[in-house]
Amino acid sequence: MTNEVRKILAELRQDHKNMTLLLNMLEREANLIYDNEEPDYELIQDIMRYMTLYPDAVHHPKEDRLYAEVKAARPDLSAGFDRITLDHRGIAELGNRLRDELEAIESGSFIRRKTVVGDTLRYVNTLRNHMQWEELDLFRRCEEMAGSGHDLLVDALLIDKTDPLFGDKLQGQFDRLLKTIKKALETGSS
Repeated sequence: MTNEVRKILAELRQDHKNMTLLLNMLEREANLIYDNEEPDYELIQDIMRYMTLYPDAVHHPKEDRLYAEVKAARPDLSAGFDRITLDHRGIAELGNRLRDELEAIESGSFIRRKTVVGDTLRYVNTLRNHMQWEELDLFRRCEEMAGSGHDLLVDALLIDKTDPLFGDKLQGQFDRLLKTIKKALETGSS
């Protein structure tokens, strides 16, 4: 497998691990809402700010480019690739809807608890299922293609923006979220 493909897949898999951690936190907060307990709405907003800033704007476009290159080079390995961009667009729409609901709650608008719980869990489960499909199927096809001597142009490397939360340079808007993540990891509640 080419070093470029290996590097991209390693980055994408690490992103999936990071997103899974955040999805677990979102699910926990949604369960608090469901149980009529007080969730940490600021935490939920921080997570969704990150999810719409990095995965939707960097991670998914990188995957889209990688899959497009695989499809162009090896159409026989690209069954199902047509739905990837649609999945990514649907995930982004769910995330934006949830962000809008959270902003409305923060501004004092009434949003039904079951709406927030339902939309949060729909977002969590949709993204989890999508990542699982990629990990178990799509990434393996990319590896197979790269391992069989086919060269990829791998222009997905052109999307090389630093992760603002898990990357080398933390953006200040995510200080609180990073502290919460570290605390969750220390206590084993992630």
